[in-house]
Amino acid sequence: MRISVYCSSAPDLDPAHLELAYQVGKGIGERGWDLVWGGGAISMMGAVAKGAREHGGKTFGVIPTKLLLLEIEDKESTQIIEVDSMRSRKAKIEEMSDAFIALPGGIGTLEEFFEIWVGRYLGFHDKPIAVCDPSGAYAPLQVALDHLASLNFMKSGQSHLVSWTTEVSDALDACAR
Repeated sequence: MRISVYCSSAPDLDPAHLELAYQVGKGIGERGWDLVWGGGAISMMGAVAKGAREHGGKTFGVIPTKLLLLEIEDKESTQIIEVDSMRSRKAKIEEMSDAFIALPGGIGTLEEFFEIWVGRYLGFHDKPIAVCDPSGAYAPLQVALDHLASLNFMKSGQSHLVSWTTEVSDALDACAR
């Protein structure tokens, strides 16, 4: 089983976010699963990979050539797959993964999360999607999504395709379906 984790590569994050990423990676490894992620060695990206590896998981990074230096390629990864663009990265991650977890992050994390969610809704895949947000970073987003649903911009059944969790174990359980 390979789990994709979408998370931040931003510097200077609260250590609690780095610990969350590490714990998700640890949980993946402890369950005998492997990690598919953006291939970076810094910030939450590095922490999730370290957690997976230190607890028996293999790590498969997918990184565009242009970001090799920016995100600092994880040289300890089981395998790094270099691609030519962000679109190629997202496609390869989707292809390689059996489930997806989004952690708190910025626009890149959200872009990946929304694309995989829309793909599931449209039937391009039937893989579980979880959000693990113990700090409430996405609470305003959930309010915005509820508002869009109240205006009928979201179709029936879309919101039920994502498991919103606050505990690492619940996010991992959602992936196991």
